[in-house]
Amino acid sequence: MAALTHDFDLAGLRLSAGEGRQLELDVAIEPLMLGSERYTAEPARVPVALSVSRMSGGGYALRMRFSAEVRGPCMRCLREGSPSVAVDAREVDKPGGGEEMASPYVSSEKLDIAAWARDAFALAMPVKVLCRPDCAGLCPVCAADLNETGPGHHHEPAPDPRWAKLRELRLE
Repeated sequence: MAALTHDFDLAGLRLSAGEGRQLELDVAIEPLMLGSERYTAEPARVPVALSVSRMSGGGYALRMRFSAEVRGPCMRCLREGSPSVAVDAREVDKPGGGEEMASPYVSSEKLDIAAWARDAFALAMPVKVLCRPDCAGLCPVCAADLNETGPGHHHEPAPDPRWAKLRELRLE
């Protein structure tokens, strides 16, 4: 198991222009709050493959790859969901190359790999975290779990309130 890493010293690699390294690191991804619900990455220490290449003229080309599960409540039925997420993120940091060539995760040749992994994980997450792909969710009337009640669960529609006065009318 690799050492747990939060910040990584790129200058410590002592790469010359055109040279690169492949590294295996463990990164802890902080929990995410989405819609007041907490979602975590499993395992707690995510093994990350980091590729670092030194560019000619200075700067770095970076690539990070890892897989993890998203743990948190299903967005339809609130049961525990754990879909798998594969992350393949790239960053470029070239001093003097303009805004599009500056990585927000690199500062003074230090890579904030924990922040980059968390942001990349959040971007790679599915739009809806579900307990299973065919989750039916909760009944909008009584909040019964439709995964357990089955397709026969239904309620009589409420009468249209615009016709309420006509229902009070008594004809003889």
